[in-house]
Amino acid sequence: MKNFVEELRWRGMIQDIMPGTEEKLLEGPQAAYVGIDPTADSLHIGHLVSIMILKHFQECGHKPIALIGEATGMIGDPSMKSAERNLLDTETLRRNIACIEAQLAIILDFDSDAPNKAEMVNNYDWMKDYSFLDFIRDVGKHITVNYMMAKDSVKKRLSSESREGMSFTEFSYQLLQGYDYLWLYEHRNVRLQFGGSDQWGNITTGVELIRRMLGKTDAFAMTTPLIKKADGSKFGKTEKGNIWLDPEKTSPYEFYQFWLNVSDDDAERYIKIFTLLDQAAVEQAISEHRQDPGRRSLQQLLAKEITCLIHGEKEYDNAVAASRMLFGDSTSESLRKLDEKTFLAVFSGVPTFDVPASKLPCPILDFLAVETRVFPSKGECRKMIQGGGVSINKDKVTDIDYQVSDQDILDGKYILAQRGKKNYYIINIV
Repeated sequence: MKNFVEELRWRGMIQDIMPGTEEKLLEGPQAAYVGIDPTADSLHIGHLVSIMILKHFQECGHKPIALIGEATGMIGDPSMKSAERNLLDTETLRRNIACIEAQLAIILDFDSDAPNKAEMVNNYDWMKDYSFLDFIRDVGKHITVNYMMAKDSVKKRLSSESREGMSFTEFSYQLLQGYDYLWLYEHRNVRLQFGGSDQWGNITTGVELIRRMLGKTDAFAMTTPLIKKADGSKFGKTEKGNIWLDPEKTSPYEFYQFWLNVSDDDAERYIKIFTLLDQAAVEQAISEHRQDPGRRSLQQLLAKEITCLIHGEKEYDNAVAASRMLFGDSTSESLRKLDEKTFLAVFSGVPTFDVPASKLPCPILDFLAVETRVFPSKGECRKMIQGGGVSINKDKVTDIDYQVSDQDILDGKYILAQRGKKNYYIINIV
């Protein structure tokens, strides 16, 4: 067995750790869990930190447990929230859970015969028949209001910064999360809970509940730092919103591009957190990158490792091929292999024009200078064609009498025009 705490320490993945945690893990294989509330029908890369913790935990010979919080998801965690979020109905929660379970199975080993294969549990299974009166009698009496009020997640919401305050529903969240730990301690032999640093208060409530209700002192807690970009801005957000693991929400190409475009400082941190590369390989990659940062070899390695992990090698290859589209060294054949979602992602933001299908076939000069405004005039278009600077769907046009026809349409609706090396235009055939 590898030393799990040492593994996380060199990766920079430990924020808080209870005394005695490392010693407990060195006793032999242990079980630990991370809780994920099904607030959406996909995980995003903000969740990946905790999931990679479970992955490393499993790689080190321990048993990871992923807790899907259907019960806690009905309430909503107040941590890091300035206002209470909308409560989800049962049907939405169930749909979200199914999607999340499928994504977790991509990263963690749930199906092998290994004694430390991962396990998935749902806290609704042990909360659904627990009456309110029984819960506040059995559990609530062991944790004082003073103790709960001292938690940062509560204090921030009760401060002057929040006008809405905190409902009793949200206030009870830490008790429910604490009970999850207690239940898993008793029924799944769990001795450690992981989470982001914003979860420290909720996690330690579970440790305290185990101590007070069971008289046990061998429950431990560990948190990871909240990941931010080197400039202090929020990690995992773009102008379009979250970077999701679901390829329908964030295409593998967009996913790949996110990692490819991180800063040098961020790449050095992320390569440790989001890949399974060992310390020697990471240090060598960082060293090589520092010798020639312009090659962006570290970003390329990071993007490859994480895209292959989440989407597979085939989608990684497709993303690399799509990335070459903008740099002029791709072909019409590779362009036609792109699915519509990736095509639109690659050429997101380029000027677009609509041309009726009835206009085809259409002479190239009319197509680019009359039906669209790719060129301001036929004369300018003619000169650039003669100079080899015009392409349709990545094929260079050399004949000024070329007819744009149905044969040029991609995915039944698009034609890609290129003027010079960097100017692209999408013509929608309507």
